[in-house]
Amino acid sequence: MNSKPAKTFSAKPSDVVRKWYVVDASQAPIGRVATEVAMLLTGKGKPMFTQHIDCGDYVVITNTDKLVATGKKLSDKVYYKHSNYPGGLKSATLKDQMEKDSTRVLYKAVRGMLPVNKLRAERLKRLKIYTDDNHQHQAQSPIEYKLKHAQAINDQQKETK
Repeated sequence: MNSKPAKTFSAKPSDVVRKWYVVDASQAPIGRVATEVAMLLTGKGKPMFTQHIDCGDYVVITNTDKLVATGKKLSDKVYYKHSNYPGGLKSATLKDQMEKDSTRVLYKAVRGMLPVNKLRAERLKRLKIYTDDNHQHQAQSPIEYKLKHAQAINDQQKETK
């Protein structure tokens, strides 16, 4: 019986349909939020996913002021930046960075989860981050995205307190 093998599907940029999602950052720890958002931005959950085509969706993250950090990350995790001048190394702990700008913490976490290629900058442009519930994307009628395992993690945190 001679049957032709199935052809591999490859999406074209014109085939991509983008949705809008709203993610509440206070539901789960930083890393959990970042991995789920990176998956939405890349489009990995879609059946039409193609490696070299940007199939991802728009993501609006709210409540970054209520981010959760597990363990001793608030005091132990350190962010570094350098001014490219001698002695220009500056550091800040996660707690300091959260007080200064909590949106930057989540942006860096999501950026680190995305693959390093030509599509990363375009994917990050579709990421919108806000410190509270208010955002200006109601006209796009975004879908609320429930984070996986968020309820179990919230229950564990309540038990430890």
